[in-house]
Amino acid sequence: MTGKTLSFREKLGYGMGDAGCNMIGGAVMLFLSYFYTDVFGLAPALVGVLLLSVRILDAITDPIMGAIADRTQSRWGRFRPWLLWVSVPYVIFSVLMFTTPDWSYHSKVIWAFVTYFFMSLTYTAINIPYCSLGGVITNDPGERVSCQSYRFVMVGIATLILSLSLLPMAEWFGGDNKARGYQMAMGVLALVGLAMFLFCFANVRERIHPAVPTNDDLKNDLRDVWKNDQWVRILLLTLCNVCPGFIRMAATMYYVTWVMGQTPHFATLFISLGVVGMMLGSTLAKVLTDRWCKLKVFFWTNIVLALFSCGFYGLDPHATVAIVIAYFLLNILHQIPSPLHWSLMADVDDYGEWKTGKRITGISFSGNLFFLKVGLAVAGAMVGFLLSAYGYDAGAKQQSAQAINGIVLLFTVIPGIGYLITAGVVRLMKVDRTLMQTIQRDLALRRIAAQSGSNQPLSEIQTGALK
Repeated sequence: MTGKTLSFREKLGYGMGDAGCNMIGGAVMLFLSYFYTDVFGLAPALVGVLLLSVRILDAITDPIMGAIADRTQSRWGRFRPWLLWVSVPYVIFSVLMFTTPDWSYHSKVIWAFVTYFFMSLTYTAINIPYCSLGGVITNDPGERVSCQSYRFVMVGIATLILSLSLLPMAEWFGGDNKARGYQMAMGVLALVGLAMFLFCFANVRERIHPAVPTNDDLKNDLRDVWKNDQWVRILLLTLCNVCPGFIRMAATMYYVTWVMGQTPHFATLFISLGVVGMMLGSTLAKVLTDRWCKLKVFFWTNIVLALFSCGFYGLDPHATVAIVIAYFLLNILHQIPSPLHWSLMADVDDYGEWKTGKRITGISFSGNLFFLKVGLAVAGAMVGFLLSAYGYDAGAKQQSAQAINGIVLLFTVIPGIGYLITAGVVRLMKVDRTLMQTIQRDLALRRIAAQSGSNQPLSEIQTGALK
């Protein structure tokens, strides 16, 4: 039965997949901007251009990958085999991305663009199928939240490993040669990520299959997915939801180094404490949604986050204890919406099948992944552009007051505004607990009709309020 309770092993296995992604993705969010400016030697504005330009190509590759995944036929399912096929290329390009060749500046720029592009391409090829798995391993909304909570706890563990080990390993491997240190450290972390991918592949199963298999071409799939009004809205929610966290993550190293005046060792502990806070937030998500509708929890958490993040601006950055406590609490709150967001994506996929009679999970999730990566790029680019506008100089012994203020804004107020916008977008979603109960009942009837060979169009069977 598709709605059964998933085993601990399968939830853990599912979480391992995103843990593998984040052994590399976390490095991109936390360290790549800093690596490109302070180690690789690129200008901050150029880093912003690099991060944004590759996202243009994602507009083509993401829906194509979603369509390919929807049409994949293998003994392992539609989405699961991609974890096996793409994991090795993904980890290879992640190491190359943190490799600094001893070339001219212009040649290094080309290297940075090429390696970042291929890392992004392989990320697309493994992450779209992985995220799609979340919508087909169970149809139970509560189990989906539980599964996503496991996922983000495992992401937290992976990010904790990353944050605790990358900088110390880079120093240990490279010494004064930071470039070699980052390369070797990412090599070790990439191998750990590969093992996580393989564990996920071995322990997760696909159970939800379309009542009507997708045989249309990509153009028709894209046309049909736009008929899902909730899908269009969750794309906007995805963009708005990821930007505040990405901006703060990208600004963290700058904040700790230049505003707080702390060492890389302190930065390691500071970031790691934030990750522990996010793990607690992931576990709270299931607790809160057991009592209240996930949309209400999503909305009010972002309201509190907006107030908390903006209030952070007024704290004395040299009051280390207060900063650490506030950062820890902020990360707890920040992570609560993440499992809710991803479970909503699966709910929206169900809503689309309910409304149109067609289930196109790969296309649906590819749109969300594209907007997530756009959010990552916008956040990274915003950090790069604003640092440049505020006069940040990576080679300076001390930053100007203007540059310091710019870093503080990126760490506090700008994410706070993002949280407020996100709360507004949540209000546009209507897949609440009551509607999802109706949807699951009606979809179950459709599948029974399909199995019994009913001649009645599936889209006309129990479409509730849509008629």
